[in-house]
Amino acid sequence: MSAERICICDAQVPFVRGGAEMLRDSLRDELTRRGFEVDVVTMPYHWPTRVDVLKGCLAWRLIDLTEASRKRIDRVIATRFPSYLVKHPNKVVWLVHQLRQVYDLLGTSYSDFADTPRDREVIAMVRDMDRRTLNEARGVFAISRNVAERLKRGNEVEAEVLYPPPRLDACYRPGDFGDYVFAIGRLDIMKRCDLLIHALKHTTTPVRCRIAGSGPEREPLAELAARLGVAERVDLMGWVDDREAVELFAGACSVFFAPYDEDYGYVTVEAFKAGKPVITTADAGGVLEFVEDGVNGFVCAPDSPREIAARLDRLFLDREEARALGAAGRASVQSIGWDRVVARLLS
Repeated sequence: MSAERICICDAQVPFVRGGAEMLRDSLRDELTRRGFEVDVVTMPYHWPTRVDVLKGCLAWRLIDLTEASRKRIDRVIATRFPSYLVKHPNKVVWLVHQLRQVYDLLGTSYSDFADTPRDREVIAMVRDMDRRTLNEARGVFAISRNVAERLKRGNEVEAEVLYPPPRLDACYRPGDFGDYVFAIGRLDIMKRCDLLIHALKHTTTPVRCRIAGSGPEREPLAELAARLGVAERVDLMGWVDDREAVELFAGACSVFFAPYDEDYGYVTVEAFKAGKPVITTADAGGVLEFVEDGVNGFVCAPDSPREIAARLDRLFLDREEARALGAAGRASVQSIGWDRVVARLLS
């Protein structure tokens, strides 16, 4: 009997790579390892105008993924907007996120949609398409409780939570507790690495920060560090390879991860897998499904750099507490693995 043929559908912003791309590629690799015939189908996506948003939706709606090379495609697994608009009799959705600018980000500085007749019309169209096409799926899953709750609130669609394991799941390990706090990810305004640099201004210890990743905020972060007089303690490392990332987690005193209302946040799970406490903020979204204040890390007010600084100093001065918090984090994520994810997506 031939292996089931599965297409993973994803919308790809050219030259941008982050957690969603890692999830997609990891899922492909895990399904392939289990004997399925798998391919990834992506289409470029950008939204400079409202018409472009709708064009992206239409492109996915018109694509035919029922067969390829005269062979049936047995299943599609769609991930993020607008890939789940694809039509298929056996469609499953593992939702990374929708078009957040018309849902939870609407009315914030992170959305460019305004209260105008034209934007209200587009918002209504996107929400209606989401509701109809997500309800076509034979199964709807979400990568976090945060994403599932948005879906329920915005579209009245129920989703089962399936936490994705990190791509390097088996590689993370506890190590020494060094003199730096580690942050990693795309340097984007919503990831808010500026909060960490502002906090460094108020620390009383010589704790350093090492920030790995690239993106549009790199220069503004460097300028901020210089302006605050902490540039000598801020290492903007740029992109690092897998091996170096694992070592940086292992050697950190703590990990800082405080994005705004994050969908899920691999960094939290990666830090805990490495036995490191996580410092975050009360508005970090999916991160708060894992970080418990005083149990495996600290949850601070996003507008209080002094509070964040105090936590950085505390873990720098008390490595035994850092070790205990990190061990609690490590225990809390041990159940996150691929076996359950694959079983549920294919059930």
